[in-house]
Amino acid sequence: MRALVLRDGRATVESVARPVPADDETLVEVRCVGVCATDLALAKGYMGFAGVPGHEFVGVARGGPLDGRRVVGEINAGCGTCARCRAGDPRHCEARTVLGIFRRPGAFAEALALPTRNLLAVPDDVPDEAAVFTEPLAAALQIPSQVAIVPGAPALVAGDGRLGILCAHALAEAGAEVTLAGRHPERASLLPAGARLVTGLLESDAPPPAERVYGLAVEATGRADVLPRLLPHVRPGGTIVLKTTTERPVTLDLAPLVVDEITLLGSRCGRFAPALALLASGRVPWSAMVADRFPLEQAPRALQRAAEPGVLKVLVDVR
Repeated sequence: MRALVLRDGRATVESVARPVPADDETLVEVRCVGVCATDLALAKGYMGFAGVPGHEFVGVARGGPLDGRRVVGEINAGCGTCARCRAGDPRHCEARTVLGIFRRPGAFAEALALPTRNLLAVPDDVPDEAAVFTEPLAAALQIPSQVAIVPGAPALVAGDGRLGILCAHALAEAGAEVTLAGRHPERASLLPAGARLVTGLLESDAPPPAERVYGLAVEATGRADVLPRLLPHVRPGGTIVLKTTTERPVTLDLAPLVVDEITLLGSRCGRFAPALALLASGRVPWSAMVADRFPLEQAPRALQRAAEPGVLKVLVDVR
């Protein structure tokens, strides 16, 4: 079958072996895949990755209880037997594989295999292009599952890219009054009702804030220089959520965390069911975020396009 393969800094479409699902897995014929920041980092050598990337997908199950249905799939495949897996948390299984990221071939291919328990049926009224947003929206919705959101409380999201916009929607759905700090004022139209977009707030030449009004801040830029600039905006006793990793180390003075008793919280993957429900509601402007799409044969070009400044979402059509 055809697949996008990353190897030694190169991205090529090659013929690879079709996956053979294990007894607890289902084969999925891929229809559409989204390019995300992790894919771009892997293409540049992050984690020493080599293989088939991609984890934001929608496809059709072939076999199993969802046979013939359109599906999305949670990307962490746990062992199924350890204490964490038995407790329903394969996302932190020590032996897990991660679709398109760690020891499991990904979705930029004609087919993939995932544990059957990872798959969820896509509602009929959610098109393929919207379903591709399930994984990043689920990651955004993980924030209110980790942090208690006080209705009407101000929250600051750093980054007006793909993930930052989805985080703004997740926090607004939970009742927060959202401010998005970014560089693209035209993206204000992508925000939920009541949210605002400001520019210049977290730039290197920005003055210190006159008042620390945010009890919750989310770092969604993936840039190592943003977290130190975000910290002065968080009031004592507040929480900073890290939604992205960075390709280079972050330098941060930890004293304010201690003095002001600020919580620094990591946040990764979330549950897919709430994300599918929110997509079905029509309140997330996914279509306005799609900048371009390419066939699988042009997947290397899709990576290049997604890396261009100002581009939000690029899709790869596999079917």
